[in-house]
Amino acid sequence: MSSTTLEKLQARFDPNAARNMHEVFQFHFSDLGDYYLSVDDGTLDMAPGEHDDPSVSLSLSSDTLKGLMRGEINGMSAFMSGRIKATGNVMLATRLGTLFPDA
Repeated sequence: MSSTTLEKLQARFDPNAARNMHEVFQFHFSDLGDYYLSVDDGTLDMAPGEHDDPSVSLSLSSDTLKGLMRGEINGMSAFMSGRIKATGNVMLATRLGTLFPDA
């Protein structure tokens, strides 16, 4: 993931949407490698690599993530068509739009 994409996610993070939330989102990007986002009661930490115990793991391209975050790609359609593969607590993925609203 480019630092620009990370900075955009960080800037869009809504701490209020993350209150009482303690989850780790693992991303396996086909074009940029692995990154994880740790959400802990209103705070966000992003790091490269793989977390040892993620709540949900998502495999996708960075373009697919950008489309999801912009609302240009429907998450369920992307999942059903194989553009996103998910394991773990898959329903957490539906919270990404709330955690990172369009500014």
